Amino acid sequence: MAIYKNTTELSKVYKGATELSAVYFGANLIFPIITDYSIDYLVVAGGGGSNADNGGGGGAGGYLTSSATLNLTTLYTITIGAGGAGSSKLALSQYSGNNTSFIGGLVSFTSIGGGAGGKRDGTGYPGLIGGSGGGGGSISNSNNVGGSGTAGQGTSGGNGVNFGSYHGGGGGGAGVSGGLPNGGNGLQSSITSVSTYYAGGGCGGSNDSAGVGGLGGGGNGSSTFAMNSGVTNTGGGGGGGANSGTFSGGSGGSGVVILKITTSKYSGTTTGSPTVTTDGTDTILTYTGSGTYTA
Repeated sequence: MAIYKNTTELSKVYKGATELSAVYFGANLIFPIITDYSIDYLVVAGGGGSNADNGGGGGAGGYLTSSATLNLTTLYTITIGAGGAGSSKLALSQYSGNNTSFIGGLVSFTSIGGGAGGKRDGTGYPGLIGGSGGGGGSISNSNNVGGSGTAGQGTSGGNGVNFGSYHGGGGGGAGVSGGLPNGGNGLQSSITSVSTYYAGGGCGGSNDSAGVGGLGGGGNGSSTFAMNSGVTNTGGGGGGGANSGTFSGGSGGSGVVILKITTSKYSGTTTGSPTVTTDGTDTILTYTGSGTYTA
């Protein structure tokens, strides 16, 4: 929309509290020259839940990271996925993680929730597919298989086994597939100057030894009734527990969205109370709950 001159001086054009200097001066009109700008993003979904019945570890939430172009004045919606709940031997359900998304204008990025870990009870349950797949249940038939991951977001869960001892398969991580019973490692993000791992797979449960979750918030395994959940806001999968009728396995960790914006371009217009920090010449927005950003 054109902005007309007033009687004494040219009207000024602002973006937020910043006066724009790059404008075209016509004979009677001025037109602000406003260009799009690039940001870096990290979008991690909620991790999958595990099972207490020597079950498979939860798969890590899907992991997406790159750069994107934002259009000025467009509102972007951030939705943070919760981790999947852990389940018990007596429960029939398996609970995968929930999706996390960053959407607005021409930008649309959705990471897929981690797959739930498999179960040993009855004829067994395989790990479910997800951003990364859940580990398979500790049983000696075709239901011991881990779930597959989503291409470009994660890896597959490991298979469970029963060779006299029960071991659930590890959940897949963003960087490494699940093992037996350890969870697969996630990936190390350098979106801030302090590199941090996200999206580690949960360890499978076992009745005679406890393994470890993958780097990036994956829950450790247990040979007791302990619940070892994935770490909050990492997308880590839940860790499996030992044979128990009433206790549940660990739940998956919730997801996170991180945006890195050149500070001179940062609008300051957000909802959802993201954590706002500066890192050199950049502003970092960390969303641990859902919200918005207006470019």
